[in-house]
Amino acid sequence: MTGAPYVTGRVSSSVGDIPRVATTCTWRDRLGTFMVRSAVGRMAHAVEPGLYAVGAPSPESPVLVTANYKLSFDHLRSRLGGVDAWILVLDTKGINVWCAAGKGTFGTDEIVRRVEATRLAEVVTGRRLILPQLGAPGVSAHEVTRKTRFSVIYGPVRAADITEFLRAGMKTTPGMRRVRFGLADRAVLIPVELVIGFKLILGIAAVMVLLGGLVRWGYSVDRASASAPSVAALALAAFVLPVVLVPLLLPWLPGRAFAVKGAWLGGAMVLGLYAADRAGVVHPGSRLELWGWMTGWATLASFVAMNFTGASTYTSLSGVNAEMKQAVPVQIALAVAASILWLAGRLAA
Repeated sequence: MTGAPYVTGRVSSSVGDIPRVATTCTWRDRLGTFMVRSAVGRMAHAVEPGLYAVGAPSPESPVLVTANYKLSFDHLRSRLGGVDAWILVLDTKGINVWCAAGKGTFGTDEIVRRVEATRLAEVVTGRRLILPQLGAPGVSAHEVTRKTRFSVIYGPVRAADITEFLRAGMKTTPGMRRVRFGLADRAVLIPVELVIGFKLILGIAAVMVLLGGLVRWGYSVDRASASAPSVAALALAAFVLPVVLVPLLLPWLPGRAFAVKGAWLGGAMVLGLYAADRAGVVHPGSRLELWGWMTGWATLASFVAMNFTGASTYTSLSGVNAEMKQAVPVQIALAVAASILWLAGRLAA
């Protein structure tokens, strides 16, 4: 904790010195954000749990609770310029507030544990904990109060509203309670999904390139080499297009289930692929191969769309589990059918 670059000093308290953190993010913080958004060192991007100070807090200053996922921590502290407050950082295993609340790490027991570990009751005279609204699913407020004698107040959804919330006497407006999932919120999900899935799709593309040399009488290296560019391009496009388009078009894709939304997008992609084949823009091979590609594209789009369930405000954990039980078996069957059609087309040519 002492060597953390965001720690700028110490604040004396009855339980000892407490680290004071900066309210501005440096280039290192922004680089860390970029790396995490690109799925690099994602699970190591964490803050040591404990009690921190912002400004020059007194025993009467508010206590704001957050996760030890550094992006959550940075979002909060960067909005507290000119504010004197305490930040109680929970051990959520490096997971953001929303996801940690669903997993139980941003929850009643951890709040109680952290209040006791930091001896918070000896630091502050106010007996109120301000929690982010998105942490509510994991917290039993009355249990926190019973075990710690601290009452729970739910603040705004977004850290950007926290200063206004405090100035208004800890009162929220309807806008502060509204969960928004706009274009920018959705677009920021694209890089991490691209990076996480790219190794897998590259492996699949490589296997398909190798299988592209299959012929009825054996194997042709020349045929594999000749078809490699189109096979690789079509395989990569089948992954990249839904990863980019699903979050951007999410509100307008029909259906509630993400698998259905992805299937609709897959259908549009298939029509585009068919039109491109008819126009001679792409050359997927024989008719059977084309049908294999089309089936595969639609299936992968449906599957990729489900990756965004945990990052959206559209569904719940139970909804995700129910959808997967229904959708995944169908997707597996279609993936097998697509593979058979494609291989049959290669062997028949």
